[in-house]
Amino acid sequence: MAEGQAFDRAMLEGALRELGRRAHAAGKVIEIAIYGGCAVMLTLNYRVATKDVDAVFEKDKAFVRKLATEMAEEFGWDNNWLNDGVKGFLSTAESDPKAKLLVGTYPSEEEPGLRVFIPKPEYLFAMKCRAMRIGGIQQSQDIEDIKGLAAAIGLKSAQEAMELVQAFYPRHMIEPKTQFGLEEIFSKLNDKGTAPPQT
Repeated sequence: MAEGQAFDRAMLEGALRELGRRAHAAGKVIEIAIYGGCAVMLTLNYRVATKDVDAVFEKDKAFVRKLATEMAEEFGWDNNWLNDGVKGFLSTAESDPKAKLLVGTYPSEEEPGLRVFIPKPEYLFAMKCRAMRIGGIQQSQDIEDIKGLAAAIGLKSAQEAMELVQAFYPRHMIEPKTQFGLEEIFSKLNDKGTAPPQT
């Protein structure tokens, strides 16, 4: 995308509709799974924007990349607006159909060209925790996403949160920063006598 520009929900929906329209026009129905900030945006109501779309698209990969590149050139977006850099954070639960939810068919149910899936909130929470960036616990968007997802799921403590993360990732794949980060997040929330923010 252009420097300083970001996807809000309306822009994301527009991009998905256009991607689906182009796929339908080519006689294809493609499937992508969206993760990261865009998945949070589609799951919760508070996430305002994100800089790109983290997605996985194993089928028709070359075709999807071609459409994404064409859209980037036409709309002045970054060439990596649709990227699969998130693949390194996927869980073995990825193969379980129940781990993801179908959230939309674009441009429409009547003219399907794109089916979009997102991880269920519990899986998305675990992914966010594993990828947690703590460069200042109050400033990281990861922290706000984790708080919002914890509220949506109903998590009350760092112990509950870690147990959920370990349901998706073996202990050796979880860095110490995840445990420390969750302890700090829930400690601050408990100090204030509040639950994670409601969505």
